[in-house]
Amino acid sequence: METIEKIIKNIEQVIIGKRFEIELVIKAIIAEGHILIEDIPGTGKTTLVKALASSIKLNYSRIQFTPDLLPSDITGISVYNRKTDSFEYKKGPVYTNILLADEINRTSPKTQSALLEVMEEQQISESGSTYTVEKPFAVLATQNPIEYEGTFKLPEAQLDRFLISLTLGYADPVHESRILQSRANSDPLSKISPVADSDKILDLQKKRAEVAVSPEISNYIVALGIATRSNTQVRLGASTRALIALQKMAQAAALFSGRDYVIPEDVRSHVPYVFGHRVSLSPLSRTDERDRISIIREIADSVKMPGV
Repeated sequence: METIEKIIKNIEQVIIGKRFEIELVIKAIIAEGHILIEDIPGTGKTTLVKALASSIKLNYSRIQFTPDLLPSDITGISVYNRKTDSFEYKKGPVYTNILLADEINRTSPKTQSALLEVMEEQQISESGSTYTVEKPFAVLATQNPIEYEGTFKLPEAQLDRFLISLTLGYADPVHESRILQSRANSDPLSKISPVADSDKILDLQKKRAEVAVSPEISNYIVALGIATRSNTQVRLGASTRALIALQKMAQAAALFSGRDYVIPEDVRSHVPYVFGHRVSLSPLSRTDERDRISIIREIADSVKMPGV
């Protein structure tokens, strides 16, 4: 679609050689989900989110997660006003359209959990009142690998709120050279201007929800989930929420391809990104030093696609 292609090309001015990953992020936005980007420092995680925010005319906030960050630093706090003799709620940076949660696993679990309600319900409860965030709303969180010093592992309940997870990885030599050239005299991020607005994103989200999912596709998604739960290499399989997330990503993929219906490949191609951060491996698989994504791909390949 024209709007989607404009956003992708805009981001590619800054993030070079990562079109597939850019498409994943945009699909997740269209599917009304949140994105977790895990990678080593310096691979473009934060830059990708900034480029996305700059490409869409939406409100944007960034929170740098640190060990001393408090929940109220995210959601806001009630402050006593002497003039009115009452408490007034001062909204935090979470009240935005696109929230960059930078290095989310560098803060304490208590502060991490402050995002749970707003990620799931798009609202915050404070002092007996409920406040909603404006749509569209998406949290794009970056985290460093858990083995890095000063990180706190995200709990399963928090991870399950992210629609997809992905890594950017190092650029290949050709694209890395282009990145250096593009930044020799200026920052390409400063040259990006919006090519879409909130109405266009909301329209895409509405069209995604109208993409047809046949009973055969639903049964296929359920079969994939069951396969993760019954595999001996997996300790914790995909939840029902994970299956719903996979269906949403498949619908977004169909919309990307100009279809109003989901095909099996829309589902299969997104299994690693939807299940990857949700599935926990058994001690056996960790002993064998097998990585989570390769195991999920093997499980997905073991489930027969409809019509094949």
